[in-house]
Amino acid sequence: MIVSDDPRHERLARHGTAGPLNSLRHWPEARHPLRVMLNYVVIVICRISPSLRLKSWLLRRIGVTVGEGVSWGLESTPDVFWPDRITVEDHAIIGYDATLLCHEFLQDEYRLGDVVVGERAMIGAGAIVLPGVEIGAGAQVAANSLVVEDVPPGETVAGVPARPLSESRDSTSDDGNAPPED
Repeated sequence: MIVSDDPRHERLARHGTAGPLNSLRHWPEARHPLRVMLNYVVIVICRISPSLRLKSWLLRRIGVTVGEGVSWGLESTPDVFWPDRITVEDHAIIGYDATLLCHEFLQDEYRLGDVVVGERAMIGAGAIVLPGVEIGAGAQVAANSLVVEDVPPGETVAGVPARPLSESRDSTSDDGNAPPED
């Protein structure tokens, strides 16, 4: 068991699973299979549709809270099991092939947590957001990042795991080299 001061871990609901099988084998007990199938069909349509309006409309039908002006990139994937645990606030961008997960299936338990993407936040292409993470208003997640902790409003994070980018313009020039000595 991981002990952490991370608020994300404190927000996760833990559900133990009995027996020798890993928790993923218990998914039909966690969520009705017909609900998962319906969610999956809607999400596949959303992944390939270029219409931002249609995507938002369809995702609302399966429980995602979608604000005004939200843009879902092609191939973006909200959680198939628990899309109703996702909130994307006004004018946020979910980039190409980004994934928002609200569940973690582990060996002896599965965990559930809400994902919140704040107003005008941006999730880059290929990024993965884990359950329980909150992305603050105006925050940015770089492409191919793994977000395991909350991102404060206005912060930019990148990497695996995603970490804040430090502003180093004062110590390097635009080409990445040190500035000339006076």
